[in-house]
Amino acid sequence: MTHHGAELTMRPPGPLHLRLLRLLRDQGPVSRAQLSDALDVPRPRLVAELERLVAAGYVAEAGPAASRGGRRSTLVELSRHLRFAAVDLGATSIDVEVTDGRLEPVAAYSEPADIRSGPKAILHRVDELLAKAKIDGAYERLDAIGIGVPGPVSFRDGVPVSPPIMPGWDRFPVRDLLAREHGCPAVVDNDVNIMAIGERHAGVVPSVDDFMFVKIGTGIGCGIYLSSEVYRGTDGCAGDIGHIQVDAHGPVCACGNVGCLEAVFGGAALARDAAAVARSGASAALADRLGEHGSLSARDVGEGAAEGDATCIQLIRAGGQAVGGVLAGLVSFANPSMIVIGGGLAQLGHLLLAEIRSVVYRRSLPLATSNLPVVLTELGPRAGVTGAAVLASDLAFEQMA
Repeated sequence: MTHHGAELTMRPPGPLHLRLLRLLRDQGPVSRAQLSDALDVPRPRLVAELERLVAAGYVAEAGPAASRGGRRSTLVELSRHLRFAAVDLGATSIDVEVTDGRLEPVAAYSEPADIRSGPKAILHRVDELLAKAKIDGAYERLDAIGIGVPGPVSFRDGVPVSPPIMPGWDRFPVRDLLAREHGCPAVVDNDVNIMAIGERHAGVVPSVDDFMFVKIGTGIGCGIYLSSEVYRGTDGCAGDIGHIQVDAHGPVCACGNVGCLEAVFGGAALARDAAAVARSGASAALADRLGEHGSLSARDVGEGAAEGDATCIQLIRAGGQAVGGVLAGLVSFANPSMIVIGGGLAQLGHLLLAEIRSVVYRRSLPLATSNLPVVLTELGPRAGVTGAAVLASDLAFEQMA
């Protein structure tokens, strides 16, 4: 909640109702006087806009403000009935949240899933989880849905486009299907973009206008924030750094090319390399785990490294060097003010982070790195659903004209 005397954050320009609703979403209940100051609009115009939004059921009064002497003003807040659905589809997982207008979760579900089982099966499961949330009393109706998918997206059309690890999803009408199924507007974006949006909203970079969010999971991608906006590129595939070549003689990638960053050090690549090392006998820790579980994952490498296994440490360091080399080029090119590392492999922690940092600082221009923090995500696995909820709320607010 924002109290009297707290400075309200200015939002980017836009229609008054959109700026007003975003401010109430991000700041909580505030007085009319504070709103008028923060939005820089005359009081009569603000009061008329608020009356319109109260009548439409989007804004409500929230009790008296702290006294400044004289008559106490009334706080206003977003309607407590607003509900947004946020969906983060990973290569191997589904995360679903239903949030209130302040984007606080009122229901949350996470489960393993294989994105390769196709759009009908995966989206059917999303529908089932949202139906469960409704039965559990989380909402009566949804105001908007935001969803992130692990591949390139045409943001304009609301469809995935030739996603390398999502067979059967090319041009599938994800947005239109969800909107029809749930009777509300929907928005689709790339998973790393929604993670960047989530981190900007509630994580480590709330006041940073130019940053990169690097997701290292099954795949590797980069959400790019420039001048307070996500930069998606002409066709929606900006930031697809997992397919930058780092080894001309490296392994074949899911995209069909050779030696892509993702093929050298994504989650699947790390599991592949760990299995090869375990079978060669170079790592007792990995050999033991392979014998116990029958397969290996990035988590096994992380646990082996934590136990001091030299081969596991070397696997993580090599991956960090590959990621750092790509990021060093991007830093010299785009000069961001921060890099945030997230995704499943961020759980490899400070060993990975230290290696990425050392390469970025060593290989980028000194001016670009003199005050460049490279940090781990604060939101962890919630970055994606948080960003999807921000996108959903923005979409709903835009359509509340």
